[in-house]
Amino acid sequence: MKSLARAIAVTAAVACATPLAHAQEKVLRVGIAKALATAATMIAVEKGYFRDAGIRIEIEELDSAANVMALLAQGQLQVVEGGISVGYFNGIERGLPITIVADRVSTPLGHRLLVRKDLAGTIKSPADLKGKIIASNGPGAVTTYEVAKILAAGKVGIKDVDIKVLSFVNMGVALTNKAIDAALVIQPWASQYVDQGVATVLADPDDYADPKPLTIAVNLVNTDWAAKNRDLVRAYFTAYQRAVHDYCQAYHGGKNRQEVIDIIVRTGLETRKDVLDRYPWPSRNPNGRINTPSLLDMQKYYLGEGLAQKETPVEKLVDNEFVDYATEKLGPFRLENTESKLEGCR
Repeated sequence: MKSLARAIAVTAAVACATPLAHAQEKVLRVGIAKALATAATMIAVEKGYFRDAGIRIEIEELDSAANVMALLAQGQLQVVEGGISVGYFNGIERGLPITIVADRVSTPLGHRLLVRKDLAGTIKSPADLKGKIIASNGPGAVTTYEVAKILAAGKVGIKDVDIKVLSFVNMGVALTNKAIDAALVIQPWASQYVDQGVATVLADPDDYADPKPLTIAVNLVNTDWAAKNRDLVRAYFTAYQRAVHDYCQAYHGGKNRQEVIDIIVRTGLETRKDVLDRYPWPSRNPNGRINTPSLLDMQKYYLGEGLAQKETPVEKLVDNEFVDYATEKLGPFRLENTESKLEGCR
């Protein structure tokens, strides 16, 4: 893990959060799989939505949330932000003290299944992917689940293709060098590779997701720690959800869009302003709730592939207490730019 920020003191009040005295300031260690969705946390940091709640956060940058379930369970991290992976379901199966508490990315995702430009004339549908080499960022990652949903529409199984594990950055190189035939790519790379003439879009996983909305990234907590610090967790997610509201207003072109873009650039989540202006932002549920049928369908996929061994009931997979508390305190999200036609973040 690389340190993204240490002992970040935040500077604004959350009047409706549970107040904690500054003399009793609490430190939370938050593990983050860095992505544009991290903007909510950076907004809370930059605008100071934690400090008057008595919270100081230490952020650890993670390669993937899939690799840190043990760190979360051991209490080395209290909160983790990242994609859902088979590691989560297996961790629950092993009785690790972890649970999902908030949505981070959900339909519309902005993800795309891309094919090499020179194959656009021969790979025209999911059925044409049989026997092809497809890149994902991990065999147990949610992107592989997205690939499987698309393949199923062409009556092709995940075992009928060759999955290669690559980072999203390296997928463009592999497409260019013809080392792979296709790739499931997230933004901004999904749009960039098309604009650069490297690939064409074959499918949008949102079109194949059932049930919708597809939830692919979340916030998780250590449940042992949360049980002992319930007021602190409530305060944290109230402050966090306030920042999520800011993000969603900016997502829809609200009056704060430039402010949020400035925060994203200043904190290094995406330093190219033109990318933020041109390409889609990931959506999320502004009130934090997970689409549990989507999560259960993901679990079903991992069980069917033999990557998970035991079905876990939804009440052990998700705890809505903290986002529901935040919504009660903040009120439900209300879109300011009612002219926006964008889906998601509503």
